[in-house]
Amino acid sequence: MATKTDLSDVTFLIPVRIDSIHRVENLMAVVSYINMNFDTNIHLLEAGSFNNGILARLLSKNVRITFIEDHDPVFHRTYYINRLVEQSQTPIVAVWDSDVLVPKNQVEVAVNLIRKDNAHFVLPYNEQFLDTSMLVREMYFKQNNFSVLQNNEGKMQGLYGADPVGGGFFANRKVYLKSGLENEYFYGWGHEDGERVNRWNILGYRFQKIDGCLYHLSHHRSMNSKYHSKRQQEVKMTELERLSMMSKEEMESEVQSCVENFQ
Repeated sequence: MATKTDLSDVTFLIPVRIDSIHRVENLMAVVSYINMNFDTNIHLLEAGSFNNGILARLLSKNVRITFIEDHDPVFHRTYYINRLVEQSQTPIVAVWDSDVLVPKNQVEVAVNLIRKDNAHFVLPYNEQFLDTSMLVREMYFKQNNFSVLQNNEGKMQGLYGADPVGGGFFANRKVYLKSGLENEYFYGWGHEDGERVNRWNILGYRFQKIDGCLYHLSHHRSMNSKYHSKRQQEVKMTELERLSMMSKEEMESEVQSCVENFQ
């Protein structure tokens, strides 16, 4: 059995809305992969209309699970990420989607960059954000071998075009707090990842990417995996453009009120 890497100074933060059996299966695979490769902390936040307790029964006991009753059909992911970061105790946090996997060595490089203060934020991939396809996903589940993903990239398609920045990232928690965390104005799916990176760059934080791919386990795309309305898409694009044109001083003023909420 491969030796686990010590990531005891890291907490993987996973916000999730269980909207399909695919989501449950993917989440189980992601948690299993993290536990198989790392000695670390995992905090999962589930928001839904009622707590059926299924995740507590299915996931390993080392996973901290928080359930929040939420009857809004739209999953306000940015809001829940901020609640997770607020509760985290480790100096490094990994904001992680419930459906993504990254090679072990890329995770190690990303964490070490933050440990050595060579970066404040690290995206653990650079080349492609690859959707596995249901076929390769099934092969991976059957064999439970990461090489299945690496050997079948030709059967996958890239998501989100050139220069994707979603899926998961590592952060110095103190700097993340100072940067304003997630912009809760971004309600539902879409554009929050790009806004976040633009803000880091404007504020002058050190942001790096690691060579390699990220693998997205395919799933049924509900309203929380796409724009839930044309109006919301337009609102988010307008907000993204407004923020991207700010100076450093203007951005610092913009995030100050957010920072004060966590002091």
